[in-house]
Amino acid sequence: MSVGIVMLVHTALGRAEQVARHWAAAGCPVVIHVDKSVPRQTHDAFVQALADLPALVFSKRYRCEWGTWGLVAASQTASEMMLNRFPDVRHVYLASGSCLPLRPVKELIDYLAARPRTDFIESATTADVPWTVGGLDEERFTMRFPFSWKRRRYLFDKAVAVQRFIGLKRRIPKGVVPHMGSQWWCLTRQTLSAILQDPKRAAYDAYFRHVWIPDESYFQTLARLYSTQIESRSLTLSKFDFQGKPHIFYDDHLQLLRRSDCFVARKIWPKADRLYEAFLTDEAGAMKRTEPKPGKIDRVFAKAVERRTRGRAGLYMQSRFPNEDWENGVTAAPYSVFQGFVELFENFEPWLTKSTGARVHGHLFAPDRVHFADGQNSINGALSNSAKIRDYDPKAFLTNLIWNTRGERQCFQFGPQDNQDGDHRGLGRAVVPVQSGFRRHSPHRRRVAKDRKRTHESAAVALLQGAGAYLDDGRIHRSPDGAAAKHSGRDRAGQNRSSVRGAKDGGSHRLWSIPAEPQEPGDAPLSNGRLSR
Repeated sequence: MSVGIVMLVHTALGRAEQVARHWAAAGCPVVIHVDKSVPRQTHDAFVQALADLPALVFSKRYRCEWGTWGLVAASQTASEMMLNRFPDVRHVYLASGSCLPLRPVKELIDYLAARPRTDFIESATTADVPWTVGGLDEERFTMRFPFSWKRRRYLFDKAVAVQRFIGLKRRIPKGVVPHMGSQWWCLTRQTLSAILQDPKRAAYDAYFRHVWIPDESYFQTLARLYSTQIESRSLTLSKFDFQGKPHIFYDDHLQLLRRSDCFVARKIWPKADRLYEAFLTDEAGAMKRTEPKPGKIDRVFAKAVERRTRGRAGLYMQSRFPNEDWENGVTAAPYSVFQGFVELFENFEPWLTKSTGARVHGHLFAPDRVHFADGQNSINGALSNSAKIRDYDPKAFLTNLIWNTRGERQCFQFGPQDNQDGDHRGLGRAVVPVQSGFRRHSPHRRRVAKDRKRTHESAAVALLQGAGAYLDDGRIHRSPDGAAAKHSGRDRAGQNRSSVRGAKDGGSHRLWSIPAEPQEPGDAPLSNGRLSR
């Protein structure tokens, strides 16, 4: 009793030859299908390189484009050759040229010998499949797909839209319940022979020829008709990202693959020399005997997907750049913006630095230059005080400042005289404007100004310490949840009203909203470059 290996090869033929020799050395017959798109000269050289292996043969070639019938036809022809040429084969294992055995082949043979009637093929109905990404579920079985999804995407989408519009649906063959699953399976001789020798095979083939991605549904569906025992899982470790594209394993995934305890993994990078050297070895240097547990590394892949789709808080990254509102928090660190304080109060910046321990800058967007704290000419991240460099991309300047000084609270001043091109007024309620226009000659106004100074100093400290507050006629009102509370006032007609209005709302400067210290996400540059909350 042995295991027959069917390999579908289309690239990296040198690695495919190496893996085929590894299978054959363990006593497994091998049937190889080479994609018809491979040049004839390259194909002939590949065949000649493996001519010394008597238990290795090549099947008829088909053009295997993703999502088309060619992949199924190649699997059918190679499987028929395997069953006819090698009568001792009891299980047929479908693999690709980029698959890599992770454990000794002898362990796979023993594992399958202990389960002679079990078919290992992922097979689930469309209602039970949550992993279809950007594709069709039930409709892939009830529509026709005459155009290639990869080469003629526009025509593909139009054909789908037309069929939906006119309500055109295909009839599913009687007795067939469509199932879906991984393309890579391991079937018993009995089940595979029943599928390939079924009297209704011509009708089934005609139906599945026009199903979208038939390699993920043909064997998965028909196995349910003939198998006596199915384990709906693949013995091949293959992971996909959030876009439905397969993960590629590199040399630095060596320990990850070892932890999986799986028999075979794909896709392996052709230049991952370390992986091929580590796993294409003898039994003594291979992994220990244990039940395959691909779920042991699912957490790692889940984190990889999260990092790719969300990234690190407040940072730009290529996978999120085209997608607005994908940011993982809109800022890398909280910061504060003050408007009108330094113009009204002397020595406000050194006082705020001493009171809070934060780094307090001057007007970062002043027309003449960038006024960094303590009069510095440059700051973390090689940020210059040049106004010309800053104004080239004000949003990126602020982003770099917050990121390169993370761990230290940053504060800066902003006013009407500053560069307004970056729309920095959209930073949210962290902007605290101060009412101006006090007349120095009036004792009453000087007393009011003195009271307001104490009030605004307390407000500034409250802002940095995270206490929610708002200012109304010189008084601070804090709310338990740190949000600005509503207040009552009177409009010109003397009617009562309740409002919370501030500088960002374009309203009166009689009320300034000072929220609690922002948590992630906070007020900061968005991933699309806009300065907004």
